[in-house]
Amino acid sequence: MAGEKKRDFGNVRKLASGRFQVRYRGPDGRLRPAPHTFDTKRAAQRWLKLKDAEIAQGDWFDPEAGACSFGEYAAEWVKDRDLTRKTRRTYEDLLRLHLNPTFGDMYLNAIKTADVRRWRAARLRRKKGKGQVPKAYRLMHAVLNTAVADKLIRENPCQIEGAGLEHSEERPVLSVAEVFKLADAIKPRYRALVLLATFGNMRWGELAGLRRRNLDLDKRTVRIRETVTDVGGLYQGKPKSKAGYRVVSLPELIMADLREHVETYAAPGPDGFVFVGVRGNQLRRGNFSKYWADACDAVGLEDVHLHDLRHTGNTYAAEAGASLRELMKRMGHSSSKAALIYLHAREEREREIADRLGERVTEELRGKRNDSDGGDDPPLPGAPV
Repeated sequence: MAGEKKRDFGNVRKLASGRFQVRYRGPDGRLRPAPHTFDTKRAAQRWLKLKDAEIAQGDWFDPEAGACSFGEYAAEWVKDRDLTRKTRRTYEDLLRLHLNPTFGDMYLNAIKTADVRRWRAARLRRKKGKGQVPKAYRLMHAVLNTAVADKLIRENPCQIEGAGLEHSEERPVLSVAEVFKLADAIKPRYRALVLLATFGNMRWGELAGLRRRNLDLDKRTVRIRETVTDVGGLYQGKPKSKAGYRVVSLPELIMADLREHVETYAAPGPDGFVFVGVRGNQLRRGNFSKYWADACDAVGLEDVHLHDLRHTGNTYAAEAGASLRELMKRMGHSSSKAALIYLHAREEREREIADRLGERVTEELRGKRNDSDGGDDPPLPGAPV
């Protein structure tokens, strides 16, 4: 063809507009155009040469590979994974509420870092749902990492440093007196649940799934072997990780309450649930929430969640001198990250106590000096001279 220069695997031709078009043959044998035209023939030839080298080195990337929508790909991504019912529901909600409204219809290869940055900024400006943005970002990052591995896109556009980190507000740590006030105020059949959540360091799902055979009142231990998730219905499950399977020792302080509870309220038989509803049915969080809210109101505690009892118990264990490994085992965590938070809090508390002790000693020594008739005592360390 006139105006066209043949090359080993591609060609350059001049268009009627005066610009130059490049076409090349990919490793799959298909003839493809360059993504844009060029001002000069030399620029077109340079691009063709670079593309030739890219293919020779095995770095060629099919520009049409990511021509599928993020919404469809993400739905398949969730479907193909072995997830707990609760996690699957969480991912589906994050996609439906946070990601698909913006990215659902976009092709994977059309999503750029700037798009992700604008989406995140817009979501963080909203009054509601800001706490879910880091979770949604992490999910999108994971989905697109798989797209990179599948060679659908060259690189992951989720490149915003720190965007997946959650900055949760610090949750309250209840005093022992407050824990027992809550236990006194709540409906009697849930008194033991409050105490076990705190001093057994247990999650809601672990409490709801606890059977009598896993509570040893003589040895003062509770075995965590099952959980219950309440997602459109009650579903029995297992702990999410190997560390979640654990045996937790209980303080003598709560054993009388546990014995009375088992005798009075627990379902019969070794497989009976320790905690059941008023009518003996399996415990549901929605039904329990009212009793919890009423108890908090009765003792004047605001914005206290049931999970704060576990947080409180973890803090007690750290303050009692538990090592990092002991805390991880008690909490059911395979990662040391959460346990280290409690250990650091214990260290800060110890420094605070030491500082207060120092202040008290200083005050007493200063008082003795002022009462002294001689007046020739040496100055206290750090005192003005």
